[in-house]
Amino acid sequence: MIVAVDGPTASGKGTIAKAISAHFGLPHLDTGLLYRAVGRQCALSGGNPDDSDDAFAATAFPDALLADPELRSEAAGGLASRVSLHPEVRQALFKRQREFALQPGGAVLDGRDIGTVIAPDAQIKLFVTASVEARAKRRFLEMQQQGRGITVEEITADLIARDARDTGRTDAPLLAAADAILLDTSDLGRDQAIAAAIAATEARRE
Repeated sequence: MIVAVDGPTASGKGTIAKAISAHFGLPHLDTGLLYRAVGRQCALSGGNPDDSDDAFAATAFPDALLADPELRSEAAGGLASRVSLHPEVRQALFKRQREFALQPGGAVLDGRDIGTVIAPDAQIKLFVTASVEARAKRRFLEMQQQGRGITVEEITADLIARDARDTGRTDAPLLAAADAILLDTSDLGRDQAIAAAIAATEARRE
């Protein structure tokens, strides 16, 4: 069983994907982390994330970079959104994601184009969304816990900019697959969102 979980930043898709993975005993891949690693490598190399050649060169990042805690920062998220605009970068990471999805027994992948591009044949597709206000509040609390100094206003502006880039790009834009289950987590707590996602997955399996 392949489970595709898509949605914008801070919608809760990562938390939901991990919970589904644990519930069904399936391996999980946070595909956004791959793009964050490319963006981070581009910055470390002194490259320009808006330049396709620099961004593509960064797809050769070392596997050890995936363990870098800096990948979870707002800065890395912004870089990921910028490098993901380049078709060359998306193609370079496509094979890696597709092979993970097709492993024996199935897998859970979360990202922005899993149900539409990476695994359009997935048996279960979820599109997790939430209002910008709810997402900004969640990310602000997360950043506070990490001791990162950033305001809600800054996070809100960043989310709006990222949404515009992700939905507006010509190559693999962020959008719900036609057969995806829509889950709005704006007014749901963590446990409620997980329960709703698992219930929806169970229902679609039957």
